[in-house]
Amino acid sequence: MNAEAQRLHFLVVDDSQDIRDVFCRLVQRSGHVASIARDGLEAIESIQRESFDVMLLDLSMPRMNGVEVVRWLRDHPAVAPDMRVVVVSAWTGEHRGVLQELGVDTVMQKPLRIEQLTDLIAEGLLGQAAPVPGTSPAGRARDGEDR
Repeated sequence: MNAEAQRLHFLVVDDSQDIRDVFCRLVQRSGHVASIARDGLEAIESIQRESFDVMLLDLSMPRMNGVEVVRWLRDHPAVAPDMRVVVVSAWTGEHRGVLQELGVDTVMQKPLRIEQLTDLIAEGLLGQAAPVPGTSPAGRARDGEDR
Protein backbone atom coordinates (compact mmCIF):
# COMPACT_ATOMS: atom_id res chain seq x y z
CA MET A 1 0.00 0.00 0.00
CA ASN A 2 1.36 3.38 -0.97
CA ALA A 3 0.64 5.84 1.85
CA GLU A 4 0.51 8.74 -0.62
CA ALA A 5 -1.98 6.91 -2.83
CA GLN A 6 -4.46 6.26 -0.01
CA ARG A 7 -5.22 8.58 2.88
CA LEU A 8 -6.83 6.60 5.66
CA HIS A 9 -9.35 7.96 8.15
CA PHE A 10 -8.61 6.78 11.70
CA LEU A 11 -10.90 6.87 14.71
CA VAL A 12 -8.83 7.05 17.91
CA VAL A 13 -10.88 5.78 20.85
CA ASP A 14 -9.37 6.23 24.31
CA ASP A 15 -10.50 7.83 27.56
CA SER A 16 -7.04 9.37 28.09
CA GLN A 17 -6.65 12.72 26.37
CA ASP A 18 -2.86 12.34 26.33
CA ILE A 19 -3.11 9.01 24.49
CA ARG A 20 -5.64 10.41 22.03
CA ASP A 21 -3.38 13.40 21.34
CA VAL A 22 -0.26 11.27 20.77
CA PHE A 23 -2.05 8.76 18.52
CA CYS A 24 -3.71 11.55 16.51
CA ARG A 25 -0.40 13.34 15.97
CA LEU A 26 1.25 10.13 14.77
CA VAL A 27 -1.60 9.37 12.39
CA GLN A 28 -1.54 12.91 11.00
CA ARG A 29 2.26 12.94 10.63
CA SER A 30 1.89 9.79 8.54
CA GLY A 31 -0.37 11.69 6.14
CA HIS A 32 -3.69 10.31 7.33
CA VAL A 33 -6.75 11.86 8.99
CA ALA A 34 -7.64 11.31 12.66
CA SER A 35 -10.87 11.78 14.57
CA ILE A 36 -11.37 11.08 18.26
CA ALA A 37 -13.86 9.47 20.63
CA ARG A 38 -13.50 9.55 24.43
CA ASP A 39 -15.26 6.24 25.06
CA GLY A 40 -17.14 3.44 23.38
CA LEU A 41 -20.45 5.28 23.15
CA GLU A 42 -18.83 8.21 21.37
CA ALA A 43 -17.10 5.72 19.07
CA ILE A 44 -20.41 4.08 18.12
CA GLU A 45 -21.98 7.50 17.51
CA SER A 46 -19.04 8.53 15.30
CA ILE A 47 -19.08 5.27 13.33
CA GLN A 48 -22.76 5.76 12.57
CA ARG A 49 -22.14 9.32 11.30
CA GLU A 50 -18.84 8.93 9.45
CA SER A 51 -16.85 6.34 7.56
CA PHE A 52 -13.51 5.21 9.01
CA ASP A 53 -10.82 2.93 7.63
CA VAL A 54 -9.17 2.09 10.97
CA MET A 55 -10.21 2.31 14.60
CA LEU A 56 -7.49 2.39 17.27
CA LEU A 57 -9.46 1.12 20.27
CA ASP A 58 -8.69 1.07 23.99
CA LEU A 59 -10.41 -1.61 26.05
CA SER A 60 -10.83 -0.01 29.49
CA MET A 61 -13.12 2.99 29.15
CA PRO A 62 -16.17 4.35 30.95
CA ARG A 63 -19.74 3.98 29.65
CA MET A 64 -18.88 1.37 26.98
CA ASN A 65 -15.63 -0.59 26.91
CA GLY A 66 -13.69 -1.76 23.87
CA VAL A 67 -14.97 -5.33 23.92
CA GLU A 68 -18.54 -4.00 23.95
CA VAL A 69 -17.70 -1.78 20.95
CA VAL A 70 -16.37 -4.78 19.01
CA ARG A 71 -19.47 -6.81 19.94
CA TRP A 72 -21.69 -3.95 18.74
CA LEU A 73 -19.78 -3.87 15.44
CA ARG A 74 -20.23 -7.61 15.05
CA ASP A 75 -23.98 -7.26 15.70
CA HIS A 76 -24.22 -4.38 13.18
CA PRO A 77 -21.92 -5.45 10.31
CA ALA A 78 -23.50 -3.08 7.79
CA VAL A 79 -22.47 0.00 9.80
CA ALA A 80 -18.71 -0.22 9.23
CA PRO A 81 -18.09 -3.26 7.01
CA ASP A 82 -14.60 -2.26 5.86
CA MET A 83 -13.25 -0.69 9.05
CA ARG A 84 -10.23 -2.39 10.60
CA VAL A 85 -10.15 -2.61 14.41
CA VAL A 86 -6.78 -2.37 16.15
CA VAL A 87 -6.92 -2.80 19.92
CA VAL A 88 -4.29 -0.81 21.83
CA SER A 89 -4.64 -1.40 25.56
CA ALA A 90 -2.78 -2.11 28.77
CA TRP A 91 -5.31 -4.80 29.71
CA THR A 92 -5.46 -7.17 26.75
CA GLY A 93 -4.41 -10.44 28.41
CA GLU A 94 -7.75 -11.41 29.91
CA HIS A 95 -9.60 -10.27 26.77
CA ARG A 96 -7.35 -11.78 24.09
CA GLY A 97 -9.48 -14.91 23.59
CA VAL A 98 -12.72 -12.94 23.35
CA LEU A 99 -11.11 -10.48 20.93
CA GLN A 100 -9.94 -13.32 18.71
CA GLU A 101 -13.43 -14.86 18.74
CA LEU A 102 -14.84 -11.47 17.73
CA GLY A 103 -12.40 -11.23 14.81
CA VAL A 104 -9.89 -8.71 16.16
CA ASP A 105 -6.55 -9.86 14.83
CA THR A 106 -4.36 -6.92 15.79
CA VAL A 107 -3.76 -6.30 19.49
CA MET A 108 -1.00 -4.04 20.77
CA GLN A 109 -0.02 -3.80 24.43
CA LYS A 110 0.42 -0.47 26.23
CA PRO A 111 2.82 1.01 27.04
CA LEU A 112 3.43 1.28 23.34
CA ARG A 113 6.64 2.47 21.80
CA ILE A 114 5.97 5.23 19.29
CA GLU A 115 7.85 3.22 16.67
CA GLN A 116 5.36 0.37 17.03
CA LEU A 117 2.40 2.59 16.18
CA THR A 118 4.32 4.34 13.41
CA ASP A 119 5.24 0.95 11.92
CA LEU A 120 1.64 -0.23 12.18
CA ILE A 121 0.40 2.86 10.35
CA ALA A 122 3.09 2.54 7.67
CA GLU A 123 2.70 -1.23 7.13
CA GLY A 124 0.36 -2.74 4.64
CA LEU A 125 -1.15 -4.49 7.69
CA LEU A 126 -3.85 -1.85 7.90
CA GLY A 127 -5.09 -2.59 4.42
CA GLN A 128 -5.13 -6.36 4.82
CA ALA A 129 -7.54 -9.00 6.04
CA ALA A 130 -10.30 -9.00 8.66
CA PRO A 131 -12.01 -5.64 8.40
CA VAL A 132 -15.33 -6.86 9.80
CA PRO A 133 -15.10 -8.20 13.36
CA GLY A 134 -16.36 -11.75 13.60
CA THR A 135 -16.44 -12.50 9.87
CA SER A 136 -12.97 -13.97 9.47
CA PRO A 137 -10.61 -15.99 11.62
CA ALA A 138 -8.29 -14.15 13.95
CA GLY A 139 -4.91 -14.46 12.40
CA ARG A 140 -2.30 -12.24 13.81
CA ALA A 141 -1.77 -10.52 17.14
CA ARG A 142 0.76 -7.87 17.98
CA ASP A 143 1.51 -7.59 21.64
CA GLY A 144 4.27 -5.00 21.81
CA GLU A 145 7.06 -7.55 21.92
CA ASP A 146 9.96 -7.34 19.51
CA ARG A 147 10.08 -10.11 16.97
